[in-house]
Amino acid sequence: MTPRVLTNMLRRALCALLLLSLAVPRLAFAQSGGDQISFIRDAEIESNIRQWVTPIFKAAGLDPDAIRIYLVNDPRLNAFVAGGQNLFLHTGLLLRSQSPNQVIGVVAHETGHIAGGHLARAQEAMKNATIEMMIAMVLGGAAAAMAHGNGLGGAIAGGVGVGQRSYLQYSIEQEAKADQAALGFLDASHQSAKGLLEFFRIIQGEEFLSAARQDPYLQTHPLTDQRVDYVAQHVAHSPYSDVPDKPEFIEQHKRMVAKLTGFLNPAQGLAKYKESDPSPAARYARAIAYYRQPNIAKALPVIEGLVRDEPKNPYFREFQGQILFENGKIAEALAPYEEAVRLQPDSVLLRVSLAQVQVESESPELTKRAIANLNDAVRREPDNGAAWHFLAVAYGRGDDLGMSALALAEEGMANGDRKLALQQATRALQLLKAGTPARLRALDLQSLARRKDG
Repeated sequence: MTPRVLTNMLRRALCALLLLSLAVPRLAFAQSGGDQISFIRDAEIESNIRQWVTPIFKAAGLDPDAIRIYLVNDPRLNAFVAGGQNLFLHTGLLLRSQSPNQVIGVVAHETGHIAGGHLARAQEAMKNATIEMMIAMVLGGAAAAMAHGNGLGGAIAGGVGVGQRSYLQYSIEQEAKADQAALGFLDASHQSAKGLLEFFRIIQGEEFLSAARQDPYLQTHPLTDQRVDYVAQHVAHSPYSDVPDKPEFIEQHKRMVAKLTGFLNPAQGLAKYKESDPSPAARYARAIAYYRQPNIAKALPVIEGLVRDEPKNPYFREFQGQILFENGKIAEALAPYEEAVRLQPDSVLLRVSLAQVQVESESPELTKRAIANLNDAVRREPDNGAAWHFLAVAYGRGDDLGMSALALAEEGMANGDRKLALQQATRALQLLKAGTPARLRALDLQSLARRKDG
């Protein structure tokens, strides 16, 4: 879980992204050791949140698959969109949310900004390609940290100092329009707007705090009594206000909060989720907190018990495999990861994690399987730097040095490291056969790296 410092190029890219982004007036995360920003990848949390909010995206007329959801590791409450259809949620918002409906309400509001074209209109004079490149570089770097084995069920990356600065923020008019759109999306998807109202009232309670003590959401999204009253009136009259969250969503939310607490604050996790609490969420939090201490002797029996109780839960299997793998038990970790992927075959993160174990096994047969898994992963998520990294290692172990160089070039492009991309694409051209698709791709990467470098 320790954040790793990204490259200087990535640091500059992030600063440039923030300068261009309308969505965040002050994205400067004050943590111990300086201002930091970090991203978390987690298959379970990402999948569950996407399940909750997909009806909102559809109601807005957006392609759910085109919207990228990212978790920002920051304890303060915030959410924002940047660079088009990229949605960022702070862990602080997720931890302080009391129901999935509150998270859904916040996402509905942010979706209102996307559907309303608020970012696009403000950025007409900017080069969208540049914005997209910056986002890809930042988020590619987040995924690349998987190569180092750190993770909240996957990976965490960060350590980018951004400093305190002032940025543009949404106007009151845009906020009101986003509210109106959000309420329409919630009604269209037959969901309650109570969560959005509850969230606004949480934020409203901070209005009289000094700017230094306010959560960034209030600074990013100016709140007025009129906006709160408008949402309250809607809740009072909407036929869907009393629609409850689905029971499975409620349980997913409990486990999300437990998981984040256990990983990000193990001591708090053990204090909050006591041994006397037999619920799956509490046991999950304790297993994770023990693992983070580290106390593997206590963590493994707890997660093994959860696996026995819910043998079809891919994420319990994933965490069991993670504990074993990160403690040198590579052969034992293989089966839990294989079962996790069998249960959730569409998860890129689970497939990449399995491939990492397969590669580290140093078995020629498992290396071949890793290559297949990783090729599937990069086909689904072409900007996943970790997948390209492991693919390069796998090809290298199979003595396919041309494909290894090509994968390293792809990793460089995904992570915004154009120097690496250019070097490895040039190397791949020397090793790959003329006329093959791989060599043509190397030519494309070489040209792209040179063009962006210029």
